[in-house]
Amino acid sequence: MDKSLQLQQFNSWANEKLFEKLKELPTEMYRKEVESVFPTIADVLVHMYQVDYVWLQVLKGETFEDIFNSLKQLHEELNLADLQNMHMKFQSISEDYENFIKGIGDLSADITVHHPHFGTLHSTYADLNQHIVNHGTYHRGHLSAIVNQLGYKGASIDYIFYLYSLQENKQTS
Repeated sequence: MDKSLQLQQFNSWANEKLFEKLKELPTEMYRKEVESVFPTIADVLVHMYQVDYVWLQVLKGETFEDIFNSLKQLHEELNLADLQNMHMKFQSISEDYENFIKGIGDLSADITVHHPHFGTLHSTYADLNQHIVNHGTYHRGHLSAIVNQLGYKGASIDYIFYLYSLQENKQTS
């Protein structure tokens, strides 16, 4: 399997495990404020989704200017979403990423990104995908910390657990 596709599938798997755990919490925990990098579980998920959305649009060739123009409406929509609706949004964008990766062909191909604040970056699709997956991992850590602060146990979502799950799936099929 292509490593970029596997990383994106890991990202989707980890998000699914996270949502499974979050759905076990009392409903009011979704917006309960804590002392952390983000004040609520909802705020972290909104940020994660927005960044995933932005980078998918960048990979598809959209300009940051056009993407930023669409973010206000998206942000408002995400802030109104409950946990179930947010989960559906994450599932949908995960499918979009997987379809994009499968359709791109050569992920080692060059891509040039013109960011209005950071400047021009010459990279590859694979490297940007790695960034996207790392970003998700980073913020799932924030979510685990918040869940812990709220008095609950987080999900086991390290990459090694994903690899074990792949192995288990091969053995049972």
